[in-house]
Amino acid sequence: MESMNKVIEVDFLPREANAGVSWPGSIGGWGTQEKRRILIVDDDADTTHLVKVLLERTGHYLVLEENHATKAHQSARNFRPDLILLDIVMSETDGGEVAARIDADPELQRMPIIFLTALVTRAEAKAGLQTQGHSFVAKPVSIPELIDAIEAHLPVRAGSRASLPNERPLSIP
Repeated sequence: MESMNKVIEVDFLPREANAGVSWPGSIGGWGTQEKRRILIVDDDADTTHLVKVLLERTGHYLVLEENHATKAHQSARNFRPDLILLDIVMSETDGGEVAARIDADPELQRMPIIFLTALVTRAEAKAGLQTQGHSFVAKPVSIPELIDAIEAHLPVRAGSRASLPNERPLSIP
């Protein structure tokens, strides 16, 4: 299995909630705020699971994985995420079609979507490249960059801003 040959370094977050790391803006704490809901849609189950685990380890997000593009729209309706991370190149349906269905749904049309793709470079993604009004994050994904993109696109809540300590970045293909 090709994905099993990937070497991924994940030791960049504290293992315990009180591991001596102070999260910026955490006075009063994230523990008192509702976790932001993220739907990640990618046909690579290893990628979605790893991103889910790493985002949830921050303590700021509740993540639902969807590995079937044809089920993404219904998953979004059922889960009601605050934001969708959407791969573009998938075997069943491409991410652009999934985004178009979500954008056409009156209940979901204001849902922020971030495309995850290897089709753009990091420089293009950082320069603000968009399609269908949605931004990109380049693969391989750097978790700190992904969190920055997520936070930039989430509706603002008072005192909310997830961030990571300055440690080794993690890249996920």
